[in-house]
Amino acid sequence: MAGQPDWYIGLMSGTSMDGIDAVLVGFGPQGIETSWHTSHSYPDNLQAQLEELASNQGTPSLLGEADARLGDAFAHAALAVTEKAGLKPEHVTAIGSHGQTVQHRTEPPSPFSLQIADPNRIAEGTGITTVGDFRRRDIAAGGQGAPLAPAFHTWLFSAPGRMRCLINLGGIANITLIPGDDGPPRGHDTGPANRLMDLWCRRHQGHSFDHNGEWAASGTVCEPLLRTFLSDTYFSRQPPKSTGREHFNENWLETHLSTLPDTPKPEDVQRTLLELTAVTVTRDINAMGSEEVFLAGGGAFNPLLAERIASLLPEASVDSTTTLGLDPQSVEGAAFAWLARQRLNNAPGNLPSVTGASGPRVLGGVWPGRAGNLRC
Repeated sequence: MAGQPDWYIGLMSGTSMDGIDAVLVGFGPQGIETSWHTSHSYPDNLQAQLEELASNQGTPSLLGEADARLGDAFAHAALAVTEKAGLKPEHVTAIGSHGQTVQHRTEPPSPFSLQIADPNRIAEGTGITTVGDFRRRDIAAGGQGAPLAPAFHTWLFSAPGRMRCLINLGGIANITLIPGDDGPPRGHDTGPANRLMDLWCRRHQGHSFDHNGEWAASGTVCEPLLRTFLSDTYFSRQPPKSTGREHFNENWLETHLSTLPDTPKPEDVQRTLLELTAVTVTRDINAMGSEEVFLAGGGAFNPLLAERIASLLPEASVDSTTTLGLDPQSVEGAAFAWLARQRLNNAPGNLPSVTGASGPRVLGGVWPGRAGNLRC
């Protein structure tokens, strides 16, 4: 399509396992020219299967079935966002699929990260060349394999002479410090964000998430609980570091609650979990220093969380990535569209200063599309 952007799709299913985000991105000479976003629920009992796998209780048979079903679901999501934008699949250069992480363990002696959503089925179901399996090359090079989005954040959001920080508030929170001048970007996973709050809300409210943080706002911070949360050694570890639901999960929450002589009210636990996220992301940003902070991910739409982050960063302006031209819900999906573009251009997709890898690496495997949409 002469004069049109170079179209890529990013597919993302995050730590919260609450569905699939599909982001169609048009790359042009000035960066991202336009984007489209759709969200999709998991079909039938697929979420329960994924939860079972993530809790390390699934069988090889279940892993194979979920991999195939999720690949089909990702393909449908990619076609849906293409249709929403009024494009045909043959207009899309490639899909970048993060997949769904079911295990992420980066400790020696055999660190690994496992994402499922069969790229063969995505490529076959859409006809579009698909790039997937982004994390394992970085791990093979001695890195954490995460977070990977900081390379994209730096490419898109850097500004000469301005120190910026992006906070991604997904199931797990991560930060990217983008230097305005010299020096490498930095970043890491800071700890839990929506994952534990969503879990607690489902248990006590029957809702998948705390809308606008209203339930948390009805409670108060339980300081003894916050102190025991913050005593976790992950928070004091130095980067590079990454984490996931293998560490911050229901058992983690119950273990810390059990240390208190009296169980706090449910709404106070929710408020304390929100405070934990705000404290851990801002503590690291204050240590790094930043003039401008931008929020992305589902947590960017939680007014109380955004308010607490802003109040704990008195020296910085705090806003969402909307002010930079990209919807907060689209940032992570767009990152994997960009990573697919990097792969097809044989360009590195990781930042060794973030992941700890021994050097820049071209990330991902390529599954060619059908005739008429072949990219290698």
